[in-house]
Amino acid sequence: MKQPIYKAHLALLGANLIYGANYIIAKGIMPEKINPNAFVFIRLICCTLLFWFIKSFFIKESVAKKDFPKLALCGLLGAAANQLLFFHGINLTSPIDASIIMTATPVIVLIFSALILKERITKNKVLGITIGGIGAVFLIVYGSSAIGTSSFLGNLFVLMNASCYGLYLVVVKPLMKKYHAVTIISWVFLFGFIYIIPFGFNDLLATNFAAFTTNTYLVIGYVVVFTTFFAYLFNIYALKYVSPSVNSSYIYLQPMISFIMVSIYAYVLNNNIYTQDINLLKILSCLMVVVGVYLVSKPSKKLA
Repeated sequence: MKQPIYKAHLALLGANLIYGANYIIAKGIMPEKINPNAFVFIRLICCTLLFWFIKSFFIKESVAKKDFPKLALCGLLGAAANQLLFFHGINLTSPIDASIIMTATPVIVLIFSALILKERITKNKVLGITIGGIGAVFLIVYGSSAIGTSSFLGNLFVLMNASCYGLYLVVVKPLMKKYHAVTIISWVFLFGFIYIIPFGFNDLLATNFAAFTTNTYLVIGYVVVFTTFFAYLFNIYALKYVSPSVNSSYIYLQPMISFIMVSIYAYVLNNNIYTQDINLLKILSCLMVVVGVYLVSKPSKKLA
């Protein structure tokens, strides 16, 4: 494996470790401490400033006018809509269920990649997505009738989020061939922040910051610095060297990470609200999606 590809896979692993932990970390302060809209507003404004700070000092690059509509679309899909849908979804549903529903993303990416980028579908991708998808379907079907913190509306929001993020990965890929990753992500977040202002500004003003604890600030810091800043950088870097479908396949790791985090909360920290979210079916589903990651990432012959 060539060094850039090796680093790309490490970047994807790091991003999805961060995302996997984020399900339960972000959920922990919503809606008691902060509304999802206000949370996304803080997330976008902070990271927009961070990305533009880096771009201003280290990346001297301009963007062609014809590419601004694509960047605006990426800002809608990859920053504003997907983050709003995700935070509202995780606010309502189980962290484990949300992480497994997100495994629909590779299927969405594969379809959009074939339609838009004319990417060929390989046998391993089909097999890996099928195995991982079966694990996801098992959980979604079971979760609709299971006890715990699952919610149909929350699950629907997460599925819509997966659709937005999947299309974003496909739309942004051609731009990666023309511009530096920091240039792209800076514009994506700027457009995303503009879109979010009507939804999050009033909720931010209504937030009771006096009720924030140290834990609240630590959670917000994790979401801003790791889940947003570093994870987006890792993903956009990896897209330079791997296809959108390979990038999205790493989402299959998130349910396993989320399951581990929920297990710690439930059995180590004695948070009883999550004990009913853990069972054998979810364990088996996690194992299936890990196999899916391996198969999708493994090179194979192309389908005729």
